[in-house]
Amino acid sequence: GDAVIVRKDIGTSYHLAVVHDDALQGITDIVRGVDLFESTHLHRVLQELLGYPEPIYHHHELLTDETGERLAKRNQSITLKSLRESGLSLAKLRESFQFSV
Repeated sequence: GDAVIVRKDIGTSYHLAVVHDDALQGITDIVRGVDLFESTHLHRVLQELLGYPEPIYHHHELLTDETGERLAKRNQSITLKSLRESGLSLAKLRESFQFSV
């Protein structure tokens, strides 16, 4: 489908804002989850159209809970910080959660 790059209610979209912001900050490497992989294509087109440099993209697997739901702030998921503070080791973390692509 069509990507939204400008909106009446806020004047821009995530895609345009993040591309512009990254360029202004001189970002050279972008690390995102695989759930944002498809947005990378649109971001590259916008970077080319705006004459911005091409950063290096890295997409990592997502950490999910036992139901396969990704761990995310928007879902009030448990945080890595809270797990570390509770004393959970990296080995136990790997056993407790699934990694998905």
